[in-house]
Amino acid sequence: MNNFQVKLAARPKGMVQKSDFSFERNPRPEAGPGQVLVKILYASLDPAMRGWMNEGDTYIPAIRLGDVVRAGIVGKVISSQHPDFPVGTYITGPLGIQEYAVSDGRNITKINPALAPLSNFLGILGIAGLTAYFAFLGVGKPQAGETVVVSGAAGAVGTVVGQLALLKGCRVVGIAGGPDKCAHLVQNLGFDAAIDYKNEDLSARLKETCPQGVDIYFDNVGGEILDTTLLHVNQKARIVACGAISQYNSTQPYGLKNYFVIITKRVRLEGMIVIDYARQYGEGILQMAQWMQEGKLKTYEHIDQGIEGFYETFMRLFTGDKLGKLILQIAEEE
Repeated sequence: MNNFQVKLAARPKGMVQKSDFSFERNPRPEAGPGQVLVKILYASLDPAMRGWMNEGDTYIPAIRLGDVVRAGIVGKVISSQHPDFPVGTYITGPLGIQEYAVSDGRNITKINPALAPLSNFLGILGIAGLTAYFAFLGVGKPQAGETVVVSGAAGAVGTVVGQLALLKGCRVVGIAGGPDKCAHLVQNLGFDAAIDYKNEDLSARLKETCPQGVDIYFDNVGGEILDTTLLHVNQKARIVACGAISQYNSTQPYGLKNYFVIITKRVRLEGMIVIDYARQYGEGILQMAQWMQEGKLKTYEHIDQGIEGFYETFMRLFTGDKLGKLILQIAEEE
């Protein structure tokens, strides 16, 4: 049997091109002693993948040229020589954009499909949701009555952050691109206000929607939006630096002009990488699953089907042509 794989063929320069990938059909691997063979059902497409394609290691090693493109997946064990992962076990782990993968068990985790639909373990109960949970609650440290601004608010992380802020009694303003996404934030997720950065004056709207200033800014975008929001933060504000999607394909990174505000307002700006909280993942998953069952958290997913369309789906991260968590379905659930 064949195994369709997407591999990194070249380091992207600027915006990712289809020619940066190779699309191959190779023999399906088999599980050896102490290993499992996983049939991949869903793959998570995330902005962080763009950074892993660059040369040079960051918080994890860069994807090597010729390797399968790294991505978080949900899959099912279909052959096993590992006592902890019998056939039929559902798992998640960074097994990449391919139809089948072999693991020795060290990079995969069992998941319970009774908690939620399988795709949720790549979104609200996966890395995106866990990022929101630990970054906002652990780094942002919200207090009831505070004003929270979230950029990339209609994305996988932003939608969860906004809802967590509401759960903690905060006032929430989302920044998103386009009137439809802004309406979604207010009407479906309960945000107090939303700003369309593509069609509105961001600074003027921040002043209007945050008359008491900004206490927590959760940044998924970086660049000019971060720079502008700095002008509206309160003294002792917290900025959670979670992502910078506006800069991932840039050959000339944006330089902050309003950096002095961090000093004059005694602002704490702290970066966050979710793997620092790996030992607490179980806690976060159970808590958010409970909130979902209680109707306190909603999830939205954009799922495209077919591994052959990986590139077109991946580009939705940068065009914004999606709502919520972006997922590629590689195989049908049985």
